[in-house]
Amino acid sequence: MVNNMKSNFPKRSLFFSFLFCIFFIFIQCGKETIEEAKLTYAPQVPPHIDRTSEAKVIVNIETVEVVGRLADGVEYTFWTFGGSVPGPMIRVREGDNVEFHLKNHPTSKMPHNIDLHAVTGQGGGAAASLTIPGHASKFSFKALNPGLYIYHCATSPVGMHIANGMYGLIYVQPKDDLPKVDKEYYVVQSEFYTKGKNGEPGLQSFSMEKAITEIPDYVVFNGSVGSLVEERAITAKVGEKVRLYVGNGGPNLVSSFHVIGEIFDHVYTEGGVVPNQKNVQTTLIPAGGSAIVDFTVDVPGTLILVDHSIFRTFNKGSLGMLKVEGEPNAEIYSGKQEDTVYLPEGPAIQRMVTEVKPKSTNKTKEEILANGERVYKSVCSACHMKEGQGVPSVFPPLAKSDYLNADKLRAIQILKKGLSGPITVNGQKYNNVMPHLELSNEEIASVLSYVYNQWGNKGYMVTEQEVK
Repeated sequence: MVNNMKSNFPKRSLFFSFLFCIFFIFIQCGKETIEEAKLTYAPQVPPHIDRTSEAKVIVNIETVEVVGRLADGVEYTFWTFGGSVPGPMIRVREGDNVEFHLKNHPTSKMPHNIDLHAVTGQGGGAAASLTIPGHASKFSFKALNPGLYIYHCATSPVGMHIANGMYGLIYVQPKDDLPKVDKEYYVVQSEFYTKGKNGEPGLQSFSMEKAITEIPDYVVFNGSVGSLVEERAITAKVGEKVRLYVGNGGPNLVSSFHVIGEIFDHVYTEGGVVPNQKNVQTTLIPAGGSAIVDFTVDVPGTLILVDHSIFRTFNKGSLGMLKVEGEPNAEIYSGKQEDTVYLPEGPAIQRMVTEVKPKSTNKTKEEILANGERVYKSVCSACHMKEGQGVPSVFPPLAKSDYLNADKLRAIQILKKGLSGPITVNGQKYNNVMPHLELSNEEIASVLSYVYNQWGNKGYMVTEQEVK
């Protein structure tokens, strides 16, 4: 009898252990994964989601109104998601249950909400998330459709809230995600409509009149002029595959998105997750829309991101840089192989008309030089380069320029009337055309003073009286 009981004990023990394991697995399978979304600010992209099952994802975003830089010397009161323009990029997975918390900072002057184009439901969540200053709202949605989607504020007046900076991207990662790449970046184009003209210094306010007529003063990437240039440029190495998640916050213009020096290997148009075009030069991104572009960088250099409605790029700010490091490949791109003389356009001075500027007031030396720097960057640097080094055989240098330093009055006359015909600068002959820009007397005095006080020049100050 005792022996029989002993022989049955191991069997019972194994049976109960098996039942416990089944029960534990059942409990674990029924337990929902909960995680907080990892938000990133442009140009960074949230990390890839590696899990293979659905989860409850909690998103926390605060709306806040902040004064920030729009361009050099120009400030603007931005209305933001998360204190930045664009707002943070959100990444969830197809099938996730998203719990969205929107908090409106107590210092805000306006109620705000959010319309996520990834939401299937009334207003994209706009009504459910309408939040007055000092309050917080919560709503939930299921991420049914994979893709790249714009989100924006939809509080009345909707256009004004968007124009002041309230937009961003949410990426609903497909269950079978896109092919892996080496670098991913987040870029959003948008416009700003200011009371003052482009480059007018100081704190600028929103112009409803310009917004309605769709004439922006600034068209930019990631919220401000120069946000993706020089030390803020995005980067890659030769041979790497790059993916850009590109949005267009609008509120009005369609973007002709192009990367100078590259061809898109694949384009996922309008934010879809199926690449429907290959070998694309320029892709259209509608206001309130997006696109995903992939390409491999084959040679080193600085690639330029632009809106190929090109005056927006070189005159209103939609210019970014992708700096590529690595070994050159002359079979793909040689660089300049020859430089020969070709007839210039002719002796006629090109006349570039600008509007008459208001009379100036007395300013300190520091203010004059700061204004001169702004004029130089917006008018002169495209030809004479950032550090005044010029372009050999094409545009003469302003840095340590014997021609410039020899005669201040001659320099004034060149800016007032333009210049054509041969000149010699630092022993090098140049024969090009300096267009007449019709700068104001104040701008001429400021920019010459700035140049004379830079790059080893003689430190002259030019007065408006001398310009007259």
